[in-house]
Amino acid sequence: MRRFLTICAVLSLVGGCHPVRARGGGSGRVTLAVLPAESDAFPKAARAVTDSLTKADVSGIDSRQVSKVSLEVVQLSIECVEPTVSCYAAVGKSLSANRLLFAQIEPGSKKQLKVKVTLFDVDARNPRSAEKVFPNEKAASDGIGELVTEATR
Repeated sequence: MRRFLTICAVLSLVGGCHPVRARGGGSGRVTLAVLPAESDAFPKAARAVTDSLTKADVSGIDSRQVSKVSLEVVQLSIECVEPTVSCYAAVGKSLSANRLLFAQIEPGSKKQLKVKVTLFDVDARNPRSAEKVFPNEKAASDGIGELVTEATR
């Protein structure tokens, strides 16, 4: 019971603790869930990435929901933390979304950072990603829009 309440508390931050709505065949509507980027090492880049993800032009989308929590938090709440197709599909189902748009920021050597943007089709279980290594946080903040466009074409 305690575990259920913890999961519900986390899920209430991403849209509530409720049964997953039917997708696909029922309404035919396609929902995109945008998940904010997180990085303690590169907070300005994370804000720029999140802003760019939120404004991204993704074709074939009927509705968009912007999560209040990151991919990692949702994954923890459903106890599936691996960067795999099956875990991403489970995240999409938990958010009642047909598509996920998220980014991952990893530190590189010196001040470099690697940003990977992924548009994940939950129904087809198909990720489309673009990644780039930026020389520093400012370059990442300035150039992230191109990377998001590349991933969402």
